[in-house]
Amino acid sequence: MKKLINTPDTLVDEELAGMAAAHADLIRIEAPNVIVRKDAPRQGKVGVISGGGSGHEPMHGGFVGLGMLDAACPGAVFTSPVPDQMLAATKAVSGGAGVLHIVKNYTGDIMNFEIAAELAGAEGIDVEAVVMADDVAVKDSLYTAGRRGVGGTVLAEKIVGAAAEAGADLATVKALCQKVQDNVRSMGMALTSCTVPAAGKPTFDIGDDEMEIGIGIHGEPGRERRKLATADEITEALATPILDDMPFQKGDRVLAFVNGMGGTPLIELYVVFRKLHEIVAGRGITIERNLVGNYITSLEMAGCSITLLKLDDELVRFWDAPVHTPALRWGV
Repeated sequence: MKKLINTPDTLVDEELAGMAAAHADLIRIEAPNVIVRKDAPRQGKVGVISGGGSGHEPMHGGFVGLGMLDAACPGAVFTSPVPDQMLAATKAVSGGAGVLHIVKNYTGDIMNFEIAAELAGAEGIDVEAVVMADDVAVKDSLYTAGRRGVGGTVLAEKIVGAAAEAGADLATVKALCQKVQDNVRSMGMALTSCTVPAAGKPTFDIGDDEMEIGIGIHGEPGRERRKLATADEITEALATPILDDMPFQKGDRVLAFVNGMGGTPLIELYVVFRKLHEIVAGRGITIERNLVGNYITSLEMAGCSITLLKLDDELVRFWDAPVHTPALRWGV
């Protein structure tokens, strides 16, 4: 195992210290390992928080700041954060207007966020939650009952964060997040495994001439293992199930998100986007907005995911709204 770490035991703590030093104008770190927007809590503003295991950077901590998340809870690598973190984050961003939890559909995340919400409620904080489950690859996995929460979570955090920034109330913010969930679909693939530092060996074995279609962000198995194909063939294999699942229809406007899994260079992601644009246009669908890059990763895994969100004027407005976080910034 070759990694730029000191020890697995201190990895997350040292990462957070580095983030705090690099982005002191945007965030602060509070015990127990909670990344909080520097000016939180904002009185009268709905707080928006999310969280999950580390190793998926920049999600979620890289999305804390103006127009996106108010706080994020990073667990150990590929391990859910604990209820104490989620409760601390909820209290840190509570400005009297309630708090929304955006929860990826993983069993540990759901359970711990539910416990935190109950504890926060006992302290008089109004908490609502939306579960993101946008992965069309498999119905159930090693970590979930139902579809996994993947790339759609990033889009929800941006759109919902903008609405909260604009002063929307808790019911409105929750309904908007559910709207994103109802209209977003994703699927990913892997060319290589990744190595969790504490394990010291690859999460799974895959041949040099193989790829996994429908992989999860923790290395969970996908739909099938098949022989390596061209970028165009891979894009087709990911895009077709996504387009058919909603289903997306002629005349739809979409946000197309091509995401790297951590070990894929941007040059390859744009090759994928090129083919995705062609496929979508062939169905009479317009890509009105896009995001290309590494935003929800799986350590150093080589591969990519595709996410399509069906847009309307409201979603476009909040997507375009200003955002200023360590990993996403425009309009400011």
